[in-house]
Amino acid sequence: MKKKPIFILIAITMATSFALVFSHSLTLPEPLIADHEPRPPLPAARNIRLALLLDTSNSMDGLIDQAKSQLWNIVYEMTEAKHSGVPAELHLALYEYGNDNLSITSGYVRQVSNFTQDLDEVSRQLFALTTHGGSEYCGTVITKSLENMDWGDDPDDLKFIFIAGNEEFSQGLVPFEKACALAMSSDVVVNTIYCGDYRRGIHELWKKGAEIGGGSYMNIDMDKATVYIPSPYDDKIDSLNDVLNKTYIGYGQHGQANKSRQLREDANASQLSKENKVKRAITKSKSHAYKNEDWDLVDAIDKNKVELKTLSDQELPEEMRNLSLVEKEKYLFAQKEKRKAVQSEIQNLAKLRKNYVQAQDTATSNGLESAILKSVKSKAKEKSFEFEN
Repeated sequence: MKKKPIFILIAITMATSFALVFSHSLTLPEPLIADHEPRPPLPAARNIRLALLLDTSNSMDGLIDQAKSQLWNIVYEMTEAKHSGVPAELHLALYEYGNDNLSITSGYVRQVSNFTQDLDEVSRQLFALTTHGGSEYCGTVITKSLENMDWGDDPDDLKFIFIAGNEEFSQGLVPFEKACALAMSSDVVVNTIYCGDYRRGIHELWKKGAEIGGGSYMNIDMDKATVYIPSPYDDKIDSLNDVLNKTYIGYGQHGQANKSRQLREDANASQLSKENKVKRAITKSKSHAYKNEDWDLVDAIDKNKVELKTLSDQELPEEMRNLSLVEKEKYLFAQKEKRKAVQSEIQNLAKLRKNYVQAQDTATSNGLESAILKSVKSKAKEKSFEFEN
């Protein structure tokens, strides 16, 4: 066997020594690894489940108009709720009752929307409501909302029924006492909102229903127009909303239809007032509340709902077709970053807007909105929920 030249042996020795030194420099000292403590996981998000039971009989047009005009401010206020520093998850449900167009076998009750976080769908369904005649069976609609929906079993969650109407609370075959007691035993708070004179509502047993259900009795003037207070920040928020919408990328079978629905609900809000559309835009800036992973590719990828590489070009919007996988990833990342920046800017303006509106001299409350928020915040404190405002 031939001996290797001495300079080769020296070179090998030097290279080996350098490799050992270099690899050692990339290794964390043992004490640092041992002393490193993993961060404790954040507490699980608490839920706010809110079911709105609306009388859609012939005299309730004013109530429905209030619900349409005040939905987004109610939702926005709920997105401010936190428990142990973690934003709460808001779930909305909608029932209508007392409408002659509904089936008599159902007790003139219809579940419009089960609990959902799809806020655009709740808005769409609410704007589609119409009124017509009817017998208002409060006990029936409360019972159906309890039995036909999953309210969860976490005692730390907030669970509310808000039932609004203007006829005798005792109508129908299901005794309201039994229905409200069932809610109470299920940790669901029943709040009653009488659309009319306060004392008349007491006489018609709406207050008794709230007492049995552990909630609050309130009355509103359903024919009173919602008060809108414009601010110097509305135009900018409205403009940013248009930019925000462009960051939503519809995918799959219903992607484009749901993106169109998003724009349509903007238009519905705008029909009521510019301020109402602005409140919707502010709600959309809260990513933990305005979730669209079922149709928006940015949210879907972020929530690990789909893998980009598994989607065909036919499932993607036109602007993403025929791009390489790397180009698609870059495109989605750019939309995600733009969305975060726009949402942050809207939220900053929202704070300025809120301070401006609160400084205005107005003692006028907005009926349904005020009734719901007052009750929710009161009960929320009992379960250690906090509100940013």
